[in-house]
Amino acid sequence: MHKSIEEINTRIKSGTAVVLTAGEMTELVAEQGPAKAAKLVDIVTTGTFGPMCSSGLLINTGHSSPRINFREATLNGVSAYCGIAAVDLFLGATAQSETPCYGGAHVIEDLVSGRSVYLDAEGHSTDCYPRKELAASLNIATIASAELTNFRNSYQNYNVAVNGSDREIKTYLGVLQPKLKNAGFSGSGEYSPLINDPYFRTIGTGTRIFLGGGTGWVTGPGTQHCSNPRRGPNGVPTEGAGTISVRGDLKGMNPRFLRGVWINGYGVSLSVGVGIPIPILDEEMARFTGVADRDILAPVVDYSSDYPEQNGKILGHVTYRDLYAGEIEVQGKKVKTFSLSNRKQGEAIAEELKQWIGEKKFYLTSPAATLNAV
Repeated sequence: MHKSIEEINTRIKSGTAVVLTAGEMTELVAEQGPAKAAKLVDIVTTGTFGPMCSSGLLINTGHSSPRINFREATLNGVSAYCGIAAVDLFLGATAQSETPCYGGAHVIEDLVSGRSVYLDAEGHSTDCYPRKELAASLNIATIASAELTNFRNSYQNYNVAVNGSDREIKTYLGVLQPKLKNAGFSGSGEYSPLINDPYFRTIGTGTRIFLGGGTGWVTGPGTQHCSNPRRGPNGVPTEGAGTISVRGDLKGMNPRFLRGVWINGYGVSLSVGVGIPIPILDEEMARFTGVADRDILAPVVDYSSDYPEQNGKILGHVTYRDLYAGEIEVQGKKVKTFSLSNRKQGEAIAEELKQWIGEKKFYLTSPAATLNAV
């Protein structure tokens, strides 16, 4: 059997579409098999929430009187890039201010939360744009536009970080204790959007998604997208693999799903909520979305040596079931785990997206272009 996205959207409109979260689909496939699940289910909703450093905000502040063409600008003391056009700014999530533990991601959270931020800018001063300086208070209602523009989000899979040295190290996956005393990871396992469509059959440029509590779009492959990763027998990548670039209107987002974070010893990042509806077109898509935490293998990497030296060495693989259980085994040693991502929030995103579809507020889109995967 085969269903089209158009047929599924018709079912959404009529109120007859069957929508399950990724966790619910995992249980159904285990109980009844992928063939029957494909007949019963139309859409599976996914969700992830965690630090996604390659994120930022494209802002148009609106014109002042007299006009200014930004040469340098800060928002709450965080530098923004001005080399675009007169009052366009790009604020990187990981940009840091002189204020401890504060950066671009926190400015984004301030804006989406309705708080005012302070703009301090200098201009080129030309005939068209004579103003030399501008100091102003901005908020989400007064700026002309604010587009969350993220270049690499939602890694399909990722490293589990450990520390084999004899000293503590601080990484973007957390503080790692020496001699394999703990392990940091980030990912939502069976709820992970890209794990549920491992070959990108339904996710591509133009796919409509849940982004930061509002609606967004996949704009293409993310930076560092790997289309030909090592895979397990179930097709699931056993390394970082695919990523997506995404974009959405900040004015429609919710601070519950967009948070500035400070990672000790590393710096600023933005925790982003991403959810993608996966259409169950056929039995294969049912099998893919039936993936369980125990079926997803993540590589263990020593961040005291092998990661910084980029030598490709891994210490083995562990399942997300064990990662979430709080203990893995590395080189014969029991190692406690901790997560930088929030699985409960990922599950909440899948539930929210399921509700939107049930209320006919969210329809699926066919990708205008696919993301390469082999």
